Amino acid sequence: MTSFIEDVIADLNQKGLNIPQLTFVLPSRRAGIFLKHQLSKHSSHTFFAPEIVSIEEFVETLSDLQNISNTELIFEFYEVYLKLTEKEHQESFDEVSKWAQMLIQDFNEMDRYLIPPNNIFDYLSAIKEIEHHHWSLDEAPSAFVKNYLLFWNQLKHYYNALQEQLLEQNKGYQGLVYRKAVDNLEQFISSNPHKTFVFMGFNALNKAEETIIQELLQQGLAHIYWDLDDTFLKNPEHDAGLFIRQHKATWPYLKQNAFNWLHKHYTSPKNITITGVPKNVSQIKYIGELLSTLNTDQNTLKNTAIVLGNEELLLPLLNSIPKNIGAVNITMGLPLKSVPMVALFDQILKLHVKAGNHFYYKDALAILSNQFVRPLLSQSTTQVGDVISKIEENNIIYLSLEKLITLFNNEYTEILSTLFGTWKDHPDIALDNCFKLISFLKTYLDLDKDSNMLPLEYLYRFNALFNELNTLNRQHKHIQTIATLYSFYKELLSTETLDFQGEPLEGLQIMGMLETRALDFDSLIIASVNEGILPAGKSQNSFIPYDVKLENKLPTYKEKDAVYTYHFYRLLQRAKDVHILYNTETDALNTGEKSRFITQLEIEGIHDIDHKVVTPKIPKITKQLKKITKTEPVLEQLKKLSKAGFSPSSLTNYIRNPIDFYTQKILGVKTYEDVEESIAANTLGTVIHNTLEDLYTPYKGQLLEIAHLQAMKAQIDDMVKKHFRDTYKEGDITTGKNLIIYEVAKRYVLNTLNLEIDDLKKGNEIKIIGLEEEFKTLLPIPELEFPVYLTGKVDRIDQYNGITRIIDYKSGKVDQGKVEVVNWEDLTSDYDKYSKSFQVLSYALMMKASGNIAATNMEAGIISFKNLNAGFLKFAKKDRAGSYAKKNSIIDDDTLQHFSEVLKHLILEICNPAVDFEEKEV
Repeated sequence: MTSFIEDVIADLNQKGLNIPQLTFVLPSRRAGIFLKHQLSKHSSHTFFAPEIVSIEEFVETLSDLQNISNTELIFEFYEVYLKLTEKEHQESFDEVSKWAQMLIQDFNEMDRYLIPPNNIFDYLSAIKEIEHHHWSLDEAPSAFVKNYLLFWNQLKHYYNALQEQLLEQNKGYQGLVYRKAVDNLEQFISSNPHKTFVFMGFNALNKAEETIIQELLQQGLAHIYWDLDDTFLKNPEHDAGLFIRQHKATWPYLKQNAFNWLHKHYTSPKNITITGVPKNVSQIKYIGELLSTLNTDQNTLKNTAIVLGNEELLLPLLNSIPKNIGAVNITMGLPLKSVPMVALFDQILKLHVKAGNHFYYKDALAILSNQFVRPLLSQSTTQVGDVISKIEENNIIYLSLEKLITLFNNEYTEILSTLFGTWKDHPDIALDNCFKLISFLKTYLDLDKDSNMLPLEYLYRFNALFNELNTLNRQHKHIQTIATLYSFYKELLSTETLDFQGEPLEGLQIMGMLETRALDFDSLIIASVNEGILPAGKSQNSFIPYDVKLENKLPTYKEKDAVYTYHFYRLLQRAKDVHILYNTETDALNTGEKSRFITQLEIEGIHDIDHKVVTPKIPKITKQLKKITKTEPVLEQLKKLSKAGFSPSSLTNYIRNPIDFYTQKILGVKTYEDVEESIAANTLGTVIHNTLEDLYTPYKGQLLEIAHLQAMKAQIDDMVKKHFRDTYKEGDITTGKNLIIYEVAKRYVLNTLNLEIDDLKKGNEIKIIGLEEEFKTLLPIPELEFPVYLTGKVDRIDQYNGITRIIDYKSGKVDQGKVEVVNWEDLTSDYDKYSKSFQVLSYALMMKASGNIAATNMEAGIISFKNLNAGFLKFAKKDRAGSYAKKNSIIDDDTLQHFSEVLKHLILEICNPAVDFEEKEV
């Protein structure tokens, strides 16, 4: 089947028109490339190519104005705003820019549809006044209401002044360009009496375009070719023909001349498959599967198009195209906001928006770890990884430039100053530093140019973006803060694209819906055909109410949806194989509802449609518990560990989960320590332990007296602060949650001393024997051919009324039940319930083996800082379960003998080559 463009060329040749002398006006530049190609195919001789322009370029030529960018327009509007607004009512540039964009869009619509401005502005002003009288009970309006009404009265003055200011510079926004083009039309026609224009592939036209085209047609200077199926024109309810039905009914020229053309391609046989796929990425992966089944002949591929309803899916699509596809032509361009480098500039600008001279460590680390910055700061002896480790180890929550330079050992000073220097409220400095950073990155990437061509292209685009911002700001000087700079950076970023270079007429075509205008393909894959995407649905980003738009024949959401209805159905007209995909899942911005286009296709009943829903194959996931065989290297490591000594905590770690023991003790994998923004429980415990050790050390070997403990109380503040400084490094304990934890630490120490004072007042005698005493004891295990040691550090050893006590401090809450045991075998079966008993018995065994303490006078237990009222929680052997069981808290030879057997059995299991390390199910 011939394409629309081929049909037009054939008709022009049949009419005997001299094609080189024609000017073709098309909906988009993209269609112009295909037109040139078809012209060359349908000519038997060499000729100069005719002039081919888009409708926007043609109208701009008529207007004699230069089109102004949206961002520059905001700057121009703000100057108008300042001139027309009294100083006491003026808002900042940042505030005005938020509503100015919507207002300018309304100006744009009014001008493109040639609406007399007073028709709308006077109406809006009057209706707001009526609304005020309706809802306000005050006869005299407040200052707020006055300003509100003043705003609506000012709109037409903003409009007129903005136009005057732009026209003085021969510039114009799109609407102004269109209005001026209509004003210049008569002069243009008189200046070009022998030109012939060919308008082709149009559908929705604004009033200005209609006026221009109709006048050229009436003067015999133009031909127009429509591309519409008879099916849509005859059906008054079908939105695909909404605009062309209106043109056919209202244009005088079309009432007197033939309508080119109505055809009947849509009803020809087609293979249409509609597929629901969960999630956007699954749609893209499914497209990859479809492409793998295609004929990879280049003639087939160049007549195949993938149309993305959601253009943000371009990047994942490029990563899903099968390798056998070969040439791919991408029309739409990659949004600059989707490239990896955007994260770097976004992080830097956001950092300086909210920071002064100090930066939150996570924001700083995000920049230091960025894939583009990290290589810049790793070219000398100091590496980024080392600096990050220092920040984490020292709990540095807020960083300054000076601190970072110190951490980098005074290397990379210039780069660090560029990234972290003071930008606050200095947009010029911010822009200069962005240019410096681009220069640093370019120098580094240039060193290995062949593998860095794409990042270099990113840099070029960002350099152009910041250049535009810099030019606008130096010219208008309205950007006063980093926040405003960031806002406009985001605005520019959203419109910039990274254009792909390739052969546009070869290979698989990838495009957005608007790029398909006037083009035809045999095979189509259309993705994201969901409500809210195709069509976009209701959106009211306008100051002009819906009823006012209807009254003045301005487009509403209905007309905007009809535009996409036309594009969608026009694509289907000449296609033979069509795959329509939609997302079945609900997410943040998508309802998961298939588009009304799909429902309409199904209800029409013109084509047989294969509708299906596919889901990814999800393998059944069953958790496989890890099992590690004890190889020779593992056994060698166990021997080394045995000689160094098993600690009670490592043994209880094995009881809890053998895989954790293997990971930490055999492989030596350390737990990752992040920056402690809030003091962690283990840090709190360490501080309390060390404080108590320092307070009691001067009285070691003495009987405690109340005076000693009172003297200790006076040192609590300084001692706790010192140990927080030693343990928590540069972490801040002066504010917030950390201040509370600091006070809690002091209170725990004070309460411990008060507990001792109460004991002494009751007549008890306490003598400190040892503090943080380290032990290493040989365990006699004849079954093993290598020595096995038990090692550990006891928090405190004292004599309480002549009985030796082994005390382990715990910062968490421990109850008496956690230090009692009925059956000895239970010690190695339940970590949560018996790990505390296991630990204190290990300390007792090491004490006994040291030969310094008589086993008959020994107790072991825990002082829990969160359960101080319970006092010393003694280990006890119970004769049976239940609250009425007999307890024996004295650790004698019999107790230690039973525990030794349990300990021996555990260590034999750990060292047994035949017993694997098996993960326990949590």
